[in-house]
Amino acid sequence: MKISYNWLQSFFKKKLPQPAKLADLLTMHSFETEAGVRVGKDYLLDVDVLPNRAHDCLSHQGIAREIGAITGVPSLFGKKPQQAKESKSLRVSDFLKVEVKDKNLCPRYTVRMAIDVDVKPSPKWIQERLKICGLKSVNNIVDIANYVMLETGQPLHAFDFDKIQGGILKVRRAKKGEKITTLDDENYDLDEDILVIADKENPVCIAGIKGGKSPEIDRKTKRIVLEAANFSPQITRQASKQLKLRTDASWRFENQIDVNLTEGAIDMAAYLIQKIAGGKVLNGLIDVYPKKVRPRKIGLDIEKVKSLLGVEISKKEIVRILESLSFKIQNPKSKILDVIVPTYRLDISIPEDLIEEIGRIYGFEKIPSRLPEASIIPPQRNEDLVYQNKIKDILVNLGFSEVYNYSFVDEKEIELYQTKPSLVEVANPVSQEQKYLRPSLILNLLKNVRENKKYFEEVRLFEIGRVFEKDKNKVIEKKKLGAVLFPADFYYLKGIIETLLNKLRISDVWYDDKLEKDNLKRAKVKVGNDLLGWLGDSIFELDFSKLVELATEERIYLPPSKYPAIIRDIALLVDPGTKIIEVLNLIHAAGGPLIKDIDLFDMYEGEEIPEGKKSLAFHIIYQSNDRTLTDKEINKLQEKIIKTLEEEKGWEVRR
Repeated sequence: MKISYNWLQSFFKKKLPQPAKLADLLTMHSFETEAGVRVGKDYLLDVDVLPNRAHDCLSHQGIAREIGAITGVPSLFGKKPQQAKESKSLRVSDFLKVEVKDKNLCPRYTVRMAIDVDVKPSPKWIQERLKICGLKSVNNIVDIANYVMLETGQPLHAFDFDKIQGGILKVRRAKKGEKITTLDDENYDLDEDILVIADKENPVCIAGIKGGKSPEIDRKTKRIVLEAANFSPQITRQASKQLKLRTDASWRFENQIDVNLTEGAIDMAAYLIQKIAGGKVLNGLIDVYPKKVRPRKIGLDIEKVKSLLGVEISKKEIVRILESLSFKIQNPKSKILDVIVPTYRLDISIPEDLIEEIGRIYGFEKIPSRLPEASIIPPQRNEDLVYQNKIKDILVNLGFSEVYNYSFVDEKEIELYQTKPSLVEVANPVSQEQKYLRPSLILNLLKNVRENKKYFEEVRLFEIGRVFEKDKNKVIEKKKLGAVLFPADFYYLKGIIETLLNKLRISDVWYDDKLEKDNLKRAKVKVGNDLLGWLGDSIFELDFSKLVELATEERIYLPPSKYPAIIRDIALLVDPGTKIIEVLNLIHAAGGPLIKDIDLFDMYEGEEIPEGKKSLAFHIIYQSNDRTLTDKEINKLQEKIIKTLEEEKGWEVRR
């Protein structure tokens, strides 16, 4: 924003610092400012007002308030502004009516009128100040409206009353198909998203942006209507962007300005018009202001100022700084100050905002840098998150890639299940394909495989996520771990599960193939008596919560035996339906504690094997922790194991 140095100087009793110094001071206090440039007998300051202060500092008065607080130079803002002499017999309401259709889009609309005015060029001092600030002089009425906007921050507009049809101004949304020609002879098509000021028939102004050509002020104008309004920032920004039309007025309204600016600004304009253009100012004003905005009161704890800024500032200095910024203090002797915030400071709403203002004027450069003093408390361990990350790392190291799927499925996908679960239906589904919450992770994982196998010969995917089922009227939500392997390999996938559980230190794992008929499942995965999940030819799904419950980081250290191990092999013919676990249990029971491990190293069906039989071959590892085992002792145990196995009907140990 361009600021006149001489204009600023008129607000103060004392001489201000030189323009270059003044620019430096403003820069130190949150404004980006270029040094003063000499323009005739004046200096121009180019102040970049940041968005958080646009509502009160896009004006000479706003910048002057800041300068007064920064420099400590008293200003003349306390003086009562001069008022126009109003006609005793003629009232505004006798000539004009105002209607505001939507009070949210126009919180306040203020109007004054003057008659018998003499429209002519402005005095030289007004022209010079407008020129320095980048505005072109038009005539005394228009120039006064622009002058008041630059001084107060409140945009104004002037209409020729005799060109307003029906003696009425309506603030309303434009109608689709309406058009307007603006003061710069540009034509615009309007619609319902644009707010306008209209007379009885047509729009005469684009609200908050640009005036229309039809009620333009010219040399023949004798009766004028002055408007000072407050428009919604949102609709102003929307219309400005839609029409690609940005003006000084729209810039201010887009950044939101104080709703209480209108009356003071329009009174100032009326006084200047009477002084410069003559004429009579009609009695009173029309002020549509349904929801009055009052100053806010904020309690400020003096101790909190020190705590937040980290520096000791006396109460007297705190009060002085706040009062220099035009805040009023109701109880200056109390430890908690009641601070009255002017309505133009829309950025101040909580005590921390006031403390920031105190620090800014006091000088942030005076506050020493210091590391914060605080005790670092480690966060409470989240077992769910710890093991989630650990499981992800294990599976990634085993060659799997993690996927994230939506929690929704189509009813057709559920048909993959032999037994249809109780589905949870979404109240407002995005599409029919996302009508239900998923009862299993596997449904979407299989879909992932279908898409990926077009491009890859091998697909390994896993997901950790929540599944949902309905139990009566209650939705049951569980966290699951699912994985899929392509091409399918049941035993390889079983090995993946065992590796995962081993790394999580979960033992006593076994597989139960006694389950109901299912298209996907081949075996239940159990730990002791706990059901952990299920395993299929290419997929598995485990209960994540149960994994976390069973997992442990504890290690039981057993020193290795210093005595040698002895290995014996045994081959056994059994029925095809025999489970490996049944054989292992019998070997362990017969061999006792001297058996350290048993490995299945061969499983064969085919030539040289009787029909209806399969051959299982095991390594049996014997070892003692307190002595060296003898062949005689091992042979005796081996014979006991053979005898135990052959007692089972249909089993035969191969010699």
